[in-house]
Amino acid sequence: MGSIREKGRDAGESRRQKELDAESRGQSASPARLPDFRNMGVWLRILLAVNLGALAAALARNRELAQLPREFAELAAFVEPVVLGSLTLLGAAQRRLERLAPPAAMVAVVVAAMAVAQFFGLLFAPMFESAAGLWRPALWAALAAGLLLAWFDLRWRAHSPAVTEARLMALTARIRPHFFFNSLNAVLGVIRSDPRRAEAALEELSDLFRVLMRDSRELVPLSEEIALARQYLELEKLRLGDRLRIRWDIESCPPDALVPPLMLQPLLENAVYHGIERLESPGEIAIRVSRQGDRVAFELTNPYAPGSTHQAGNRMALANIRERLMLFFDLEAQLETAERAGFYVVSIAFPYRRGGKP
Repeated sequence: MGSIREKGRDAGESRRQKELDAESRGQSASPARLPDFRNMGVWLRILLAVNLGALAAALARNRELAQLPREFAELAAFVEPVVLGSLTLLGAAQRRLERLAPPAAMVAVVVAAMAVAQFFGLLFAPMFESAAGLWRPALWAALAAGLLLAWFDLRWRAHSPAVTEARLMALTARIRPHFFFNSLNAVLGVIRSDPRRAEAALEELSDLFRVLMRDSRELVPLSEEIALARQYLELEKLRLGDRLRIRWDIESCPPDALVPPLMLQPLLENAVYHGIERLESPGEIAIRVSRQGDRVAFELTNPYAPGSTHQAGNRMALANIRERLMLFFDLEAQLETAERAGFYVVSIAFPYRRGGKP
């Protein structure tokens, strides 16, 4: 029996290693990645890059330094509407672009930028300008769009290997030995008095670890994160009993909102480990999730003993979650922490997106 288990474990590890090797080989050959034109961080980077390009163009054709501000202002007055119009059009068409093959999506982005530039070129062009000059805005827009797409793709490829490695390390670190052994001890404590509950707890533990080890490169529905969090808290209540109290406030929670995987469980684990376990009396963890317009707000509050190492212990999980929020939502997501009269509060806000890819 032992040899069969060892063979099965070795076969599973071999399969997993082959998957990781294939993933690492395919990463370098992966197609170009389209930026998310609904993201404010992408908008800011594009606006900054285009305005720097306009400033460089004004410097190149400037003959009198005193006239540089006026020439740059005139150029920016034309460039800004083109950029904002293109970003608005591309943001509205983001889902359609994601359904296209990467080369076709890139061509569509360039064509859209050319069309918007040509529209404003015809709108602002003087009546006496030659026909050949009317195509100049579209050509410049095509060049700028191509360079920006290449830069975003290069940036993604440069960051992707490091992010993948950081995720794997974070997944390994997140499975804390104290949680695993404490959960098993809790099951052993009730296996004679309540075998059915012990069996259910083992199934919950198995489900939890299966989710912890799955691929974490895609966003998941918020309902799945909440279900995972409830499973984890049930295991901890089996161990801590009445010392752990939970209050959910999710009536206005959008279950279809997309979130980074394993966003709630590490925060709850820290709340239990650095908060509830350090208290002599029972403590309550409050979880509130709500939709606020086009954003989702999450707040977790837990008590902690004064003078504990709560902040130091939370640093790794908070840094990991902040990094993944930045990866998926860029500058549109925020994570803040605060201490309020013996309570530690973690607040997270991110865009409300549902279905498909972010």
